[in-house]
Amino acid sequence: MNNAQQTLRRRSRLRLTAGLVVALVTAGAPAAVPAFAAPAAPGAAQPASMFVPKDPVAAVAAMQPSWNLGNTLDAIPDETSWGNPLTTKALFDRIRAEGFRSVRIPVTWSGHQSATAPYTIDPAWMARVRQVVDLALADGLYVEINVHHDSWQWINKMSTDHDNVLARFNATWQQIATAFKDEPRKLLMESINEPQFADSTDAQRTQYLRELNTSFHTIVRGSGGVNKDRLLVLPSEETNNAQHWLDDLSTTMSSLHDRNLVATVHYYSFWPFSVNVANGTTYDARTQADLTEGFARVHDTFVAKGIPVYLGEYGLLSEPNSGIVERGEMLKYYEHVNYVARANGITTALWDDANYLNRATMQWRDPALMALIKSSWRTRSGTASTDNLFLPKSGPITAQTVTLNPNGLWFAGLWQGDRPLIPFLDYTLSGDRLTLTADTLTRLAGDRAHGLNATLQVRYSDGVPWQLNVRTSEQPGLSDATGTADGITIPTRFNGDLLANVESTYADGSAAGPYGWTTYQEFNNYAADYDANTTAVKAGFIQSLKDDAPVTLTFRFWSGATVTYHVTKSGTTVTGTAS
Repeated sequence: MNNAQQTLRRRSRLRLTAGLVVALVTAGAPAAVPAFAAPAAPGAAQPASMFVPKDPVAAVAAMQPSWNLGNTLDAIPDETSWGNPLTTKALFDRIRAEGFRSVRIPVTWSGHQSATAPYTIDPAWMARVRQVVDLALADGLYVEINVHHDSWQWINKMSTDHDNVLARFNATWQQIATAFKDEPRKLLMESINEPQFADSTDAQRTQYLRELNTSFHTIVRGSGGVNKDRLLVLPSEETNNAQHWLDDLSTTMSSLHDRNLVATVHYYSFWPFSVNVANGTTYDARTQADLTEGFARVHDTFVAKGIPVYLGEYGLLSEPNSGIVERGEMLKYYEHVNYVARANGITTALWDDANYLNRATMQWRDPALMALIKSSWRTRSGTASTDNLFLPKSGPITAQTVTLNPNGLWFAGLWQGDRPLIPFLDYTLSGDRLTLTADTLTRLAGDRAHGLNATLQVRYSDGVPWQLNVRTSEQPGLSDATGTADGITIPTRFNGDLLANVESTYADGSAAGPYGWTTYQEFNNYAADYDANTTAVKAGFIQSLKDDAPVTLTFRFWSGATVTYHVTKSGTTVTGTAS
């Protein structure tokens, strides 16, 4: 991932068997989409070497699934500078045991390289990179290395320093190609991560990237050894899937007359959803279309023509445990992105900067998310319109309905722990509409304490079950507070509810905050602490406000509740007032 980049990345029939309600959906069955070959079982012995098919399409397919060693050798300036430990063989042992077949190892060279000719890379750094690569190769993993954050550190200055940038890029790859020329062919090389060029026209950006990709190809192929037929990975501009950038890359690849080339793009979902901005709270139709249309373009431009595609990074621009994207909506995305990639013959590499795998404990931080991702390598998982059912704190409880999204699977029952709920007594199913009865919800709610009262599982014929959380809530409340330009922390009575997003406006209705084009600012401007009963409004939002201009914040919650609140910045002082 490029830390400097802030651009827009852009279907029942009811059947009863022995008291079990089963739904058949009309969508195409998952079997219509080929599953990638099953990964080796955890703990299985692995060969020290791996056969690499001569056919590049087969070779890249053998790399599925893939994983990124993010924020490590690409960290600036050193391997541990961004909080990750030194890489060990135990890490790759774990990755291999989890079923991954390849690793992408991003490398930033600038901190270990002379900034002037002859642009010498520190031999100790080159040796460390090779050591890490060899650790992964020893586990039988395919490996990809690249030139990573250099893309925005110095390569992006090509429009104003063309000759020096090109000379340094060439020198960098001459040294890398020479150092790794005798490594086995299961090592791939990628020219540049997320290429971008400041102060350039579209035509210039096309020219610059074509120069770099072509020069990279010439240097590596001419360096001898295994490099003569090694798989080389070329990106589109910003590794984006816009058609004109895919066409530019296709033109470049065609001009090289080399069958051992791989196209690469990245995908972090539709930007409003990925960071929860502009009211992008749900994995809705427009967000899904951004994915399906983008991957179709990649397929039609490359895969359909026999050119393999490596999705070198995927995820969300907000971390999975940040709360910025609601959990159920996040799970829908991860299930869908892996399915669509599989349907289009694209190998996927999860971007992991240690927010997925805890490299100290070698355990997944979110095992349920990883179970979903791993299941999606072979099949689909069903979802539903929501993962939360909100019940009132007082008054009558009524039946609630959710819409199932079986994704081509059979509905196989509703469970609480190891106990199946009873059709017609506890719930009914009509088409794809699952209704929990008032009596069942009353039982599940118990004494109706604020927050989570019970957890249910919607089970389907395959994949990972969908979790339904039964929660009790009542109207949230915020209290008066004061703060500074560094932010304000507002005492908050969440009362069992969950914050979805915040709308911010000045008195005239115009948008208040860093973005003037939407009243819904990025959700990372706020931080709801449900344990501490506080909501923080962060510095980036506060400092963007006009002085002495009252701002109305409308806090919107997942139950449907809203709360209005007012903040005013005067110099370095901020006051917050409840409505």
